[in-house]
Amino acid sequence: MIKPFVSSDYEQQHRLRLNTLIRLRWLAIVGQSVTVVVVAYWLNFPLPVSLCFALIACSAWLNLYLTFRYPSAHRLAPNAALATLLFDSLQLAGLLFLTGGLTNPFSLLLTVPVVISATTLPLRMTAVLGGLVMAMASLLVFYHFPLPWIEGAALTIPFVYVAGMWMAVFSSITFTAVYAWRVAEEARLLANALAATELVLQREQHLSALDGLAAAAAHELGTPLATITVVAKEMERALGEDPKYREDVTLLRSQSERCREILKRLTSLSTEGEQHLARLPLTSLIEEVIAPHRDFGIAIRLEPRECVGEEPVGQRNPGVIYGLGNLVENAVDFASGAVTVRWRWDAEQVIIDVIDDGPGFPPEILDRIGEPYMSTRQGAEPGGGLGLGLFIAKTLLERSGAKLSFFNANQRGLGAVAQVVWSREQFVSRRTAPADAF
Repeated sequence: MIKPFVSSDYEQQHRLRLNTLIRLRWLAIVGQSVTVVVVAYWLNFPLPVSLCFALIACSAWLNLYLTFRYPSAHRLAPNAALATLLFDSLQLAGLLFLTGGLTNPFSLLLTVPVVISATTLPLRMTAVLGGLVMAMASLLVFYHFPLPWIEGAALTIPFVYVAGMWMAVFSSITFTAVYAWRVAEEARLLANALAATELVLQREQHLSALDGLAAAAAHELGTPLATITVVAKEMERALGEDPKYREDVTLLRSQSERCREILKRLTSLSTEGEQHLARLPLTSLIEEVIAPHRDFGIAIRLEPRECVGEEPVGQRNPGVIYGLGNLVENAVDFASGAVTVRWRWDAEQVIIDVIDDGPGFPPEILDRIGEPYMSTRQGAEPGGGLGLGLFIAKTLLERSGAKLSFFNANQRGLGAVAQVVWSREQFVSRRTAPADAF
């Protein structure tokens, strides 16, 4: 099983906001109170009103205590959240005990605390809570006060109906809890994957901003170095031919001049190369993408196809460079001997294909490629991973306006193809961050 976070981070993710539970409990308190009043005083069914309101008061007291004891933004630890949900289950089971047990149609509300647990707490805690709730439901089959009904009229409920209600509660708890847990877990994985994507993009943007940092460093260091040079010249003039310090002062002045020359070169690299590097022709982009992957024993072939019109030139985009590089890296990992990068353009589109001669994508996962934490192909992938590579590539490239598709090169499933398509207008007008930033 994939465990992308350590236990402390995982526990932090499952902390339930206390204010959420308090609001849900107030809603339950109002609903329970209205139900008791309607059944006892409008329908005139015999009902132990005082005991019912005693249980409702316990729930209200706990809400008031938690409201004044903790701030509204407080998040409960998993164990505390489990205890709170267990209290809600016991309180509801107590009300059902006083009002007919599982013959009461409101018995399906026993599923609510388990569903809340499934969306916020670890699976093992949800299983514990679900087991305890089912134990309460089993006891309510045999032990309960009569169901409130018209006074003097007999209401006989067959045991098979009660057994059906027990089965309905069990099925509801099982299905809704598993469904809610699965949806919540996928949402958490997606959030974690997007956070990883954001970190990757920030790293690439920081790397591409190094030339600006060099210019800033040159500018900031220029003034103190100029001061050092002036002071060194004055000292050299004042000391004259003094043999004791002249050599040292001359060395100091020469080294300060050397530092100034180095800073001048850094400044010129940033200012002169900025416009040149800000935009990339398509072929230069592809060459920059594949350069880090040439020395892994896999041949990388470049094949331009059907290029119509002038070569498109787009803005340098760290996200696009990283995303394409990830596609090439994935192809190199699974290729048997060669990876082919094909590209073509016309007046409407710019298309890049990354093709390997490996085993291809299994047909059963073709529709799911690009989902986080899912490995795309079987095999010994160098370095392993969490299945985030293609998700990050897909996210970054789609943010630039590209459309991605994955398929196999032939009907036998040999050779995988990752195709990236931009409209020519999007490729040429593509902007760097902040448009692509998160």
